[in-house]
Amino acid sequence: MNIYVGNLAYGVTDGDLRDAFAASGEVSSATIIMDKISGESKGFGFVEMPNKQQGEAAIKALNEQPLKGRNMRVNEARPRETNSAPRRNSY
Repeated sequence: MNIYVGNLAYGVTDGDLRDAFAASGEVSSATIIMDKISGESKGFGFVEMPNKQQGEAAIKALNEQPLKGRNMRVNEARPRETNSAPRRNSY
């Protein structure tokens, strides 16, 4: 199960995220999304849990719970939307 975690404090690391979710079950991966240019956290990330029941339990247990001073927003990740409109170059 892929889980979206938002409203993260900028100091939260992949390890912090993994540790928070590990209390609910096995964690395959925990990744904070970083800005490509600045290298700083964008304030959200994703956690992959192989067991759907454990993932649902983690969502219930951790949604609106604090991690490093900010209440996390936790829910099942939605598939990424693709934009079928062609990109326009601005030269």
